[in-house]
Amino acid sequence: MAENIIEQQTAGAVAAKQESDGMTLSGLFGIMRKHIITIIVTFAVVLGAAIGLTMMSPVKYSTTSQLFATYNDASDGAANSSEQNSGSSYIMSQIKSYPALTTTQSVLQPVIEDLKLPMSVGQLKGEISVTNPTNTAFVNITVTDGDPARAADIANAVAKSLSSVVENTLYASGSRSSVKLSIVQPATAPSAPSSPKWKLNILIGIVGGLILGVFAALLKDVLSKRVQDDDEVGEYLDAPIIGRIPEEELLKGTKPAVVSEPGSPVAEDFRRVRTNLTFMAPVDGTNCRLIVVTSTGASEGKTTMSVNVAAALAENGAKVLLIDADLRHPSVAKKLDLDGSAGLTHVLSGQASVKDVVQRYWKPNLHVMPAGPKPPNASTLLNSPIMEELLNNAMEQYDYVLIDTAPMVVANDAVIFVRRGGSLIMVCRRDHTLKRDLRDISEELTTLDLSTTGVIFNCARDSKKSLEHTNYYYYYSSRSTDHRKKRRFSLK
Repeated sequence: MAENIIEQQTAGAVAAKQESDGMTLSGLFGIMRKHIITIIVTFAVVLGAAIGLTMMSPVKYSTTSQLFATYNDASDGAANSSEQNSGSSYIMSQIKSYPALTTTQSVLQPVIEDLKLPMSVGQLKGEISVTNPTNTAFVNITVTDGDPARAADIANAVAKSLSSVVENTLYASGSRSSVKLSIVQPATAPSAPSSPKWKLNILIGIVGGLILGVFAALLKDVLSKRVQDDDEVGEYLDAPIIGRIPEEELLKGTKPAVVSEPGSPVAEDFRRVRTNLTFMAPVDGTNCRLIVVTSTGASEGKTTMSVNVAAALAENGAKVLLIDADLRHPSVAKKLDLDGSAGLTHVLSGQASVKDVVQRYWKPNLHVMPAGPKPPNASTLLNSPIMEELLNNAMEQYDYVLIDTAPMVVANDAVIFVRRGGSLIMVCRRDHTLKRDLRDISEELTTLDLSTTGVIFNCARDSKKSLEHTNYYYYYSSRSTDHRKKRRFSLK
């Protein structure tokens, strides 16, 4: 039954990996949740920029003067229908050039002189927009200025000047012009500014902030070299997550969580790991479970996880032996504040017996074997027949044998113990474990025909669910109110 459970968990991890090969809606939401801070910051920056630019934009008022072009018949109304049609066609061909004509010096200079405007023709041209609606004889002159009254005066003056140029100087040479422009809608002083457009700019800021925020999250996820979430681990290792341990000051001490604070939430997290480990199959021919703990690189918390899991197993009454097999960088003795001068190195080199170096810790059923001094030939010692005999004897006496081994990028010592029937537990740390290392290790294990049994995700983010569990544990915890407040502040 235990093997079936592990197989089901592994199959689930494989299925999750297959789904992650393509971007799904749930995958997108997962990335957004993971990088929610990036999205919020990007959204706030874009929206703030939109509001800031809108506030700094000068207030402008726009108003329009409308003219209508007619054919000025020289025969005083005696023209026949053919002449009128010809005149209409002539107007439609000419009126298309009037928007450009309006912004010339011939039209604008008289306006500047009449209104005594403190600007040049070029500056006045920048305030004017002239259009001729398609298939119409209308000319619309729109003026945008900081003063609503002056905007109306300029629009009407430009319309008057354009009409004068067209009727008196553009076509006529001593005779009446054939085109007449009449002001049919004079400009009036606007009561509300035309810019800045607050509602439109804020809407653009909101939509743009959301789009850029999601884009920034996706870009950050693609460019990120380190694991940010336990879901990412499943992209590289076909193994279930058997524990999520949040970042806790409590874990930096020299006592396991179940020893120093047995009622703490993090202690319950390690008890959850303990429960999951009970479903793993024992080594063939024994009743002992051989647990091999490693990580991809250094400083990912494998030793912290090892000592805490060992204490959690011993708390439940199981006979546990914790072996520090990281002979290249021993740390179990220091983590538990034990004497590490004698240990596994002495046993493997024939300088001491097991009973001389094993120390009891906390409970009679929890034994610890430190690594001892660093040897020059760590790999040779761990592959020796003495090590194999030591394991065989240990598995006859203990319910659990936990082995803290070197990180996989340093050495593949963990493989030695996994081949002996051990279950490989990989410790990954948020924002520390390199994706490249995970991929390389996964390929190496596949080549060796080995697999990871489970993953402990260290420094996991506190989810809403975990916070609810936190409140539940505090209800039964004997810790003081001050420590409770300290924990709440640490979660912020």
